[in-house]
Amino acid sequence: MSETNKPRENAMATDELAGGVHVDAQAVDDVRVAVAQRDADAVEKALDELDPADAADVVEQLSANETQAAARLAPDAFGGDVLAELSDDALEDVVDALNPQQIADAIHEMEFDDAVQLVEELDDDMRSQVLDKLSPTVRDSLEHSLKFEEDSAGRLMQRDFVSAPQFWTVGHLIDYVREAPPDSLPDVFYEVYIVDPAFHPLGSVALSTLLRAERSTALSKVMAPLRAVVTPQMDQEDAAYLFEKYDLPSAPVVDAEGRLTGMIMVDDIVEVLQEEYTEDMLALAGVNEAGLADTIMETVRSRVPWLAINLGTAILASAVIATFSEVISKIVALAVLAPIVASMGGNAGTQGLAVAVRSIASRDITSSNVRRIVLREISAGLINGLIFAAIMGPIAYLWFHSVLLAIVIGAAMLINLLIAGLAGILVPLGLKKLGADPAVASSVFVTTATDVIGFFVFLGLATLILL
Repeated sequence: MSETNKPRENAMATDELAGGVHVDAQAVDDVRVAVAQRDADAVEKALDELDPADAADVVEQLSANETQAAARLAPDAFGGDVLAELSDDALEDVVDALNPQQIADAIHEMEFDDAVQLVEELDDDMRSQVLDKLSPTVRDSLEHSLKFEEDSAGRLMQRDFVSAPQFWTVGHLIDYVREAPPDSLPDVFYEVYIVDPAFHPLGSVALSTLLRAERSTALSKVMAPLRAVVTPQMDQEDAAYLFEKYDLPSAPVVDAEGRLTGMIMVDDIVEVLQEEYTEDMLALAGVNEAGLADTIMETVRSRVPWLAINLGTAILASAVIATFSEVISKIVALAVLAPIVASMGGNAGTQGLAVAVRSIASRDITSSNVRRIVLREISAGLINGLIFAAIMGPIAYLWFHSVLLAIVIGAAMLINLLIAGLAGILVPLGLKKLGADPAVASSVFVTTATDVIGFFVFLGLATLILL
């Protein structure tokens, strides 16, 4: 089976692997058979009978070749509602198989933020052709949004929203929404933003509040103050933090002059949180998404740099061991016990690192509590060191019948676990202070510290005490 014919690894292959999340295996088989038989009607029927999200799940089960063949056979089955649900890899395969007019038609059916994501996946030539086939209003809006950074809130912003002046009544607003042309309103919205004459947002009114209020009630009487306002340049992770902190269903987006220009919906923020979580977890392991979906060579290229760095740190740890080769040759037990000290330190450091990276990402660590958190990790490392020193000391004595050796490994265990706790919190905090991503670089530094210090402390104490 060639690379392009293999199913995508990030798609769920069966209901069992989906952990209870239903993936229609029969629909997957139907589409595969229809593609093999070049039956366009069968492909379209199989996908049209499903909810767009379920249809996207089915498409993600297919190989790249099967996906492109299905899109060429039945382009109408890949409308905007389905394209909006596809993963980036599947979306790229589909748009490669569609012509510019078909993509433009799909864009007109999509929410604005989903359309921006779709246009992002196009190469420069295809993007130019697609934009030329869009209405001037849509084209100008898309080009404006694409000027924002890829991970900015501007890329998530929807241009369609509902706003009203504060002197309107509830009845005025309800009549306006009912009578407005469908294309002038977002398909889904939860709040109406109240604006002043300069179009600065003053507050919001939830739809549940509108339904309960009397028609004669002024909007200024029922509007709630804005709990958060987003700017297009804001990092999407910072925007997600505001949504999580204030439990927002949506948030207004304002320009440099404070004028209301769009809104961000909570469903887009859920996707951001999932992406950021996945990115951090992969970064902690020293890999990226190439490890899940791309070809063998792309996977290798994404991992080799980190493995090369780890090789360098391993050589550094080995150099420390080589420095004590004479004492190791005299006391063979040291070679047996040294990996235990380094391994315990590495695991303890990784535990602290995972907690620290997560706390930094969720903004739980602030200047007001950082001292307390650092002291907590140091104290935890000290206590863990005492516990495992008390465990490992007697084991070493029973194993090698040497009180001094038991003391050496107990002391080394205590010191290394203390250093591991310290490194696990200070390394990511230091990298964050320097502007680096703690999730990407921390693990290398923490592992190096625990390995090098673990070997040095254990073998150094052995040299001083045993010889």
